[in-house]
Parts: sequence; structure tokens; C-alpha cells
Amino acid sequence: MADKNQSNLYEQSSYNQVPEAGNPTYSEAWALVEAARRMAEPLEFGSLEDPENLGKLRDGLRLNWRLWTIFQTELSLEEGPVPEELRGNMLSLCNFVDKHTVQTLNEPTAERVSVLIEVNRQIANGLLSSLQNSLDNEEIAETNQQAHASQSGSEPVSSIDTEA
Repeated sequence: MADKNQSNLYEQSSYNQVPEAGNPTYSEAWALVEAARRMAEPLEFGSLEDPENLGKLRDGLRLNWRLWTIFQTELSLEEGPVPEELRGNMLSLCNFVDKHTVQTLNEPTAERVSVLIEVNRQIANGLLSSLQNSLDNEEIAETNQQAHASQSGSEPVSSIDTEA
């Protein structure tokens, strides 16, 4: 009975909550959290001695590895919007994740998997924090614009009449 419930947890946790298109930062954070969750579940709901559970862990590790390979590819593009120092740091982290994943696939332990889970969670948290800061700044700018418009007694200019 417990095995059936464990299996259902994995099935229920598929990509049924994929974020909407249009916000790459949120999508990247979501993907990192999703990969972390897929690596964590086999540790939480079973033993690495169980071949089926070990297979699910390896699937989660491979998913995470592909995700970080995508990040590495995007960061390697010269025309990317990421500042040079951040790009270098992220590429170093990609290299670490790559090597650590290979070690973990070869000799899986809870400690090794936990390192990858924590890296994903920290980077996702940073992405979500930067997204929240951007949204807060936009809200502040909009509030300031509205306050300025109400103080000047006129609506903000939305277009210029060039016919006059």
C-alpha cells in the first residue's frame, strides 16, 4: 500500500503546473525548483537501495543536468544580457554542477544530491528575489508617476499632437 502511495506522489508531480510563457526569469526559477523537487522526492519517500527509487533519482539528476546545460549554453552566447562578472560566476557554477552531477550519478548519496538541491534552491531564490525587486521598482515608479500627475493637476502626456 505504501509503495502505491509513493508512486502516486511521483505521478502527481509532473509538469502540470508549468508557468505561463512570457517571463523567462520566473520560468528559470520554476525549472530549478522543479528539478530540486524531483531530486529530493526519492530521498524523502524511499531508499537509494531500492532500484525503482534509484531510477527516479537518476531521472531527476539527468533533468537537472540538462537544465544546467541549457543555462551554460545561454551564458556562453556573447550577445547575452547577463553582466560579464555574473556570467563568469554562473559559468563556474555550471561547471561545478556538471562535475558534481557526474560524480553523483556514478556514486549516488543523499549528501551529494543535497548539494545539488541546495544550489538549485539558492539560485531559484535569487532569481525570484530579483524578479520581486523589479516588480516592486515598477510599482514604485508607477505610484510616483501617479502622484506627480495628481500634484500637477493634469494627466500624464500619453501622446504628442503633431498635427497642431
